[in-house]
Amino acid sequence: MPKFTLPGKRNQVAVDASPVDTSATVGSLHFATPIMTASGTAGYGAELSRYIDLERLAAVVTKSLSPEPWGGNPAPRVAETSAGMINSVGLQGPGVDAWLDDELPKLVATGARVVASIWGRSIDEYARAADKMAAAPPEVVAVEVNISCPNIEDKKRMFSHSASATTEVIEATASCGRPRWAKLSPNLTDIAPIAEAAVAAGAESVTLINTVAGIAIDTSTRRPLLGATRGGLSGPAIKPVALRAVYDTYEAMPGQTIVGVGGIASAEDVVEFVLAGASAVQVGTATFANPRATGRLVDDLVEWCRQNGVKNLSDLIGEAHR
Repeated sequence: MPKFTLPGKRNQVAVDASPVDTSATVGSLHFATPIMTASGTAGYGAELSRYIDLERLAAVVTKSLSPEPWGGNPAPRVAETSAGMINSVGLQGPGVDAWLDDELPKLVATGARVVASIWGRSIDEYARAADKMAAAPPEVVAVEVNISCPNIEDKKRMFSHSASATTEVIEATASCGRPRWAKLSPNLTDIAPIAEAAVAAGAESVTLINTVAGIAIDTSTRRPLLGATRGGLSGPAIKPVALRAVYDTYEAMPGQTIVGVGGIASAEDVVEFVLAGASAVQVGTATFANPRATGRLVDDLVEWCRQNGVKNLSDLIGEAHR
């Protein structure tokens, strides 16, 4: 194992200079690092190129896109909590067509690999979003199907709260012509059967988790802080919930590739998710505090592996189960 000693001082601590492999495989896709952005936390991605080299990330996951423009929820949309933030943006977006024409070229120009997130309020809307996404260039390497959305056909129950609805959505989005990842909600008792339904329907991977349902109240006005009343909690507060979802799903589906997301802000956080069973991770709320967070984690993860004698990060996947 090659090592080097820094010159100029005696009794320097030897530093391990061996190469470290932190590459990640998600379904049929292979990435040089497991670190990517989380949907909805960096707009459509190109703006982050002012702070980090997007080519160094596994991928940039876009804000979720519906087949047509959607206005989102009333303001206020975001509020801080003691261990994160709560938001109710409401999936505002320009629609897939406008994104393909106006936003995607700027992101592709940065050299980033792109995972396009799509959503809908009905099976038909998901299908139409997927149909439109088929026209995307090859830089769009996968489609993340955000099924943590209200289903207007089932009294606003989330699609991912039902195995049958999850199956319908994943089957309806095959027309995108790319690997699909199913992004699931933690707001149910047992997430593993939903993950199993998504994979059986054609999803190559599952993304765990979306935000945790919550509410914040202003004590001065005595009213909810968010314009839509309820919102989704993200940040460090939900990390144990996300870890449990990853752990439970990997336990039920050993070897299934999982993308972990929820409260990740350090290399140790990344490693915890890998030990629970994640093959890759997404970083979201940390980017609001520091837009360089994902780029820093690429380097910090390599350094953690060196300091802990890990040559291949993939060797740690699911290790907590053994």
